[in-house]
Amino acid sequence: MSDGPVLRMESVRKTFGDSVVLRDVDLEVAPHTVTALIGASGSGKSTLLRCANLLEEIDDGAIWLDGEEITDPRADHDAVRRRIGVVFQAYNLFPHMTVLDNITLAPRRVHGVSRAEAEERARELLERLGLGGKAGAYPDRLSGGQQQRVAIVRALAVRPRLLLLDEITAALDPELVGEVLTVVRDLKEDEGMTMVLATHEMGFARDVADQVCFLDGGVVLERGTADQVFGDPQQERTRRFLRRIVEAGRL
Repeated sequence: MSDGPVLRMESVRKTFGDSVVLRDVDLEVAPHTVTALIGASGSGKSTLLRCANLLEEIDDGAIWLDGEEITDPRADHDAVRRRIGVVFQAYNLFPHMTVLDNITLAPRRVHGVSRAEAEERARELLERLGLGGKAGAYPDRLSGGQQQRVAIVRALAVRPRLLLLDEITAALDPELVGEVLTVVRDLKEDEGMTMVLATHEMGFARDVADQVCFLDGGVVLERGTADQVFGDPQQERTRRFLRRIVEAGRL
């Protein structure tokens, strides 16, 4: 592994038809840090994450993972994705499979891990995330917060180098948001997991992020520590965005 950033984006540009969604985005994510992407809906946060995992093909620029240019046409995209865990706002659990089978599917089928080893890690992660008694349950027997925690366990089961979290609390009832955010905080503090998360939970981003990037119109308009971006934003657009967040009681 490189001693440099885990993830690096340089002049990344992404369009959908005539719409420019990402405009010359530069981003560096250091090992064992959390980068929070904030901004209004449609600002490009989710697209940035999808480009980082090669789910979307960029139109210009380059992306590196541990110093390897993963947007090089010769790169093995499947091998890249095996090193990146992704959790979306939709849980995407297979309803006909138990929690344990959902979690162990990728390690066994994609990574070639034995069933015994895959199940041992899955049970360990479930226990750690407060789901020790749910291995044999089916997704429809779980609450939304429990399903989202299972989705996080599934992403962690393949031992990713980088974890991408895309608005993982957006589909949850308000009372369930806290339990999922606690898991993310624990991943940072206990595991040192390198994460990039798109979120509308401003208070959480302020508390947990090492780096905050404010996106507007597909541009990283402002970046810095949480204290810098939330406490002393330099751009008027950032100040207007945060003012509305404060007025709405979300920060």
